[in-house]
Amino acid sequence: MTEPATASDLAARAQAGDRRALARLLTEIENRTATAEAALRILYPLAGRAHLVGITGPPGAGKSTLISALIGAVRATGRPVAVLAVDPSSPVTGGAILGDRVRMMDHAGDRDVFIRSMASRGHAGGLATATIAAAAVLDAAGFPIVFLETVGTGQAEVEVAAVADTTLVVEAPDMGDDVQAIKAGLLEVADIIVVTKGDRPGADRTAGRLRAMLGTALEVLVTAATNGAGIPELLDAIDGRAAGLGARGAGGDGARLARARAQLEGIVAERIQARILAAARTAETEVLLRAIAAHEVDPYTAADRVIAVLDGAPRV
Repeated sequence: MTEPATASDLAARAQAGDRRALARLLTEIENRTATAEAALRILYPLAGRAHLVGITGPPGAGKSTLISALIGAVRATGRPVAVLAVDPSSPVTGGAILGDRVRMMDHAGDRDVFIRSMASRGHAGGLATATIAAAAVLDAAGFPIVFLETVGTGQAEVEVAAVADTTLVVEAPDMGDDVQAIKAGLLEVADIIVVTKGDRPGADRTAGRLRAMLGTALEVLVTAATNGAGIPELLDAIDGRAAGLGARGAGGDGARLARARAQLEGIVAERIQARILAAARTAETEVLLRAIAAHEVDPYTAADRVIAVLDGAPRV
């Protein structure tokens, strides 16, 4: 029987380019195992060099097709590239539905392309909570650019801006009221706006409306993934952003500080929740739950009591 891989072994093999070890480690991260945490303690100091590019926008805008075209453009420059595609969770298994991978199968045979679908697992935003950790592993494994594709769930998609160095907001031609898109918050977090399906009627009109509304604040590009139009220009814009971020230094970059905050707050919240769930097994907390259900105690008072117990106060 083969011995299970240790965290240090997985970390070393993933860093060395072992794709099976990398896939295994990402699974450990999704499952939030002790092995994942131990491996991340090793790999995190080796990360911090990759350019994380978030790609968000409404369903049907063509995000996955755009990423497939961008993968080809990146590979044409000789660089490896990774993709984390956050899918809606399967209602049966809780796993990713993998629809995004199907659209990117043209690159399946390229060893320097790594595509991983991750399940959102009911997370409130478009990004799975494990995505930042997974991106750090890919970074440490030597991928200089990592695309993060989000589910496409509307206003919650602004979460991508908290973890990406550069955020692309994707819009399809005449997909609705452009002003409403701004109200939804998507355009407010954009670094680059991409109008896809540029070979269809209305693409230039949509881009023109967006440019008129936004002025020179944001770059608006038109692409057509089917024939490659606009893809080189988009990659140039992405690389230009990466160069600018590098010139300012990772420590002072707002996007990286926001990502650090998201990681710290997420881990702290998960650990506190784990302690609360452990406390929920006690008879005392069961009494509180029944009191809330019977409207004998309000949930805020009950929550204060649970937190007090975590802080070391006598059980109530």
